[in-house]
Amino acid sequence: MTDTLTQTPAANPTGSPLANPLAARDHARAMGGTVVESMPVLPPVATDLPEGVAAGDLVWEETIAAGGYATRVLARGTRLRLIDVKGDACAGLQVFNAAMPTERLNVADTVKVQWNAYLGAGKLLLSDMGRVLMSLVEDGAATHDCFAGTSNAATNLAKYGEGRNSGAFPNGRDRFLLGAAKHGLGRRDVHPCINLFKGTRIETDGTITPLVGPYEPGREVVLRAEMDVIVVIANVPHVLDPRPAYTATPLRATAWRGAVTGQDDPVRNATPEGLRAFLNVEDYFRR
Repeated sequence: MTDTLTQTPAANPTGSPLANPLAARDHARAMGGTVVESMPVLPPVATDLPEGVAAGDLVWEETIAAGGYATRVLARGTRLRLIDVKGDACAGLQVFNAAMPTERLNVADTVKVQWNAYLGAGKLLLSDMGRVLMSLVEDGAATHDCFAGTSNAATNLAKYGEGRNSGAFPNGRDRFLLGAAKHGLGRRDVHPCINLFKGTRIETDGTITPLVGPYEPGREVVLRAEMDVIVVIANVPHVLDPRPAYTATPLRATAWRGAVTGQDDPVRNATPEGLRAFLNVEDYFRR
């Protein structure tokens, strides 16, 4: 850095030492190595990988702050484990075909094609082109939501008195926008999401009842990427959470390389509709 960036006291009327670029640089460098509760671990390290998973296959380890977001490209076969660390995380999830992001999660088809609106182990996340983007291979939560979507600036303003993305109560849609933007995607690409760890139940009269806990800490789910995918995760309060306070806790994401789903896989063969979606995937990769 050259002397031309050195500020004189007269050019720093605020008196803040960090207003001096050189002081700001020194401060930033001094923060190197700081470990906080929510952050990515680089290179990724996890001491609780499932048996048989080599440390060298770990590709992502990050704890997403309450109100935060994260995004990642995952190769076909990768397993993504999400852990509700303290019992009040809500993992809003969007999924895109990494090679062709115009193909993305279609929540309506995910529900219709499987004749079931409640996600659980063995259920599939389907694209708008009839293919399986991800499958839910393990579910230790059993409270998920395909109906409500996520919050936006207006809903958070109405509920918390503040809805800005840079404010104290960031909303889900803006978090998705930030995550999608990292892949060159824009506002029109942000699609309806599913919510993991926070659920809804449809009553006989059509009323939607939110199931938001809080729950026991440590609940986890494992998803398997059936295609090369972009995942965007927003960890914000469920849009129907009836609690007046902005309530969310950290969410941990861990991903490791895994085998592509075989033809004898029980999830692949569980239903005729699911099998057709897997056949569409296999045809897509037949090159």
